[in-house]
Amino acid sequence: MTRTLDYRPEHGLYLWHYGDALDGVQYIFRFNNGFGASVIKHMGSYGHQDDKWELAVIKFEGEREWDLVYYTDITNDIEGHLTDEDVNNLLDRIKNLDRFGKETTEDETEQD
Repeated sequence: MTRTLDYRPEHGLYLWHYGDALDGVQYIFRFNNGFGASVIKHMGSYGHQDDKWELAVIKFEGEREWDLVYYTDITNDIEGHLTDEDVNNLLDRIKNLDRFGKETTEDETEQD
């Protein structure tokens, strides 16, 4: 099982945590809009048998606390069986959510 996510350099600016998780790995990304993503690959994640990633949209509450959220335009569940490119595309979309979880363009997000 590959433990390294090939994320885009601009996403590295938002990498908040990287570590072991359930005999696998977890990446936590935190964006300026308060949203982020938990990207995992371990024996219980959707797609691990094909060496693929699972992603959940998260919302930060304070400095260190976060929860999974299911109300965004991105998804109302977790997304599994993702390639590195799929993860990167979802990270771009999450980065551009407004505070209500609605998708915006990058220009609209910068104006908030």
